[in-house]
Amino acid sequence: MQTARLCSRQTCKREATVTLTYSYADSTAVIGPLSEHREPHAYDLCDLHAEQLTAPQGWQVVRVPSRPRPYSGA
Repeated sequence: MQTARLCSRQTCKREATVTLTYSYADSTAVIGPLSEHREPHAYDLCDLHAEQLTAPQGWQVVRVPSRPRPYSGA
């Protein structure tokens, strides 16, 4: 059984919902769907911290929409 991944921010206990990566060559922070596996050079974030993320002056933040979750049906 796989456990939920937590937000990478210190002291945050929320479940991660997105993955943040940086493209230093392009001065870009990219927030996209949660990667399937932990990546050593990426950061998993919860919704709150993803929304609050800002980039340094001269950088841009690109937000890639998350994939729709499969319908579980009832």
